[in-house]
Amino acid sequence: MTAEESRPPSFKTSLIAALPSLRAFAMSLTGRHDQADDLVQETVTRAWAKQDAFTLGTNMNAWLFTILRNLFYSQMRKRGREVQDVEGAFSAKVGVAPSHDGRMDLADFRRALDRLPHDQREALLLIGAAGFSYEEAAAICGCAVGTVKSRVSRARTRLQDLLGVAGASDYGPDAATSAPVVTRAFAS
Repeated sequence: MTAEESRPPSFKTSLIAALPSLRAFAMSLTGRHDQADDLVQETVTRAWAKQDAFTLGTNMNAWLFTILRNLFYSQMRKRGREVQDVEGAFSAKVGVAPSHDGRMDLADFRRALDRLPHDQREALLLIGAAGFSYEEAAAICGCAVGTVKSRVSRARTRLQDLLGVAGASDYGPDAATSAPVVTRAFAS
């Protein structure tokens, strides 16, 4: 027997020789060819990166099978925490808009509100922000109910123009819909 024959095979040679056994073991764990191939590839990648931790001449298969098994169980634990959401329905429910958008919308709203005439701004704030009825707002402003309604309507129309809200209809306590921009801004 020569010195070359008595020397243990190289890391690369041992790794390549173990591939069929690794793939068979991965198939037994996953049951799917594509997942088994991915698992073997990840195993080989990790083993190659950590080859200095392996002692040549020891059991390469045992070391590789341990890496593969640990990877498989790590992936299973990770999958147990993941939610299948192909259509994005779940993430749409839990998604949160960035807070800076709300601050920017509020700043835009305040600038637009400041551009309204004083009487319109006052009427809109009494009805929209403070929640007074038209009759109560009219008593506070010392004018007729119709005047408050007119001021609020003109203020809403002007705000829609300033904020670029297209196709908006009459919003308010007596309308069927509510204004998303006005309501959101007053809630902050």
